[in-house]
Amino acid sequence: MLLVGSVRHADVIVVTGAMNIKSVERMKRIYEQAPKPCLVVACGTCATSQEMFKESYSISKPLDEILPVSLYIPGCPPRPEAIIAGIVKLISKLNKPSKKKR
Repeated sequence: MLLVGSVRHADVIVVTGAMNIKSVERMKRIYEQAPKPCLVVACGTCATSQEMFKESYSISKPLDEILPVSLYIPGCPPRPEAIIAGIVKLISKLNKPSKKKR
């Protein structure tokens, strides 16, 4: 994974916080601009379950109802080892050849 300046060159979008009402439409537009297949990683407790912001007036629905999430990394804050392990599993899942039935 490399940090790039434009979402049009990205393969992975990492979301690290809860989605508020104002950011939902922007996030959908960003996801639509990314080349497919684009993976979405929910990193941290706020992005995965909106733990402490769940009842807030400004928080929208969970991230997995807005975008198709490929990987959940729990923790507040998530440990670096958990982030690395999650990304490694995601890459190995992508590199695994798919078995097509004939």
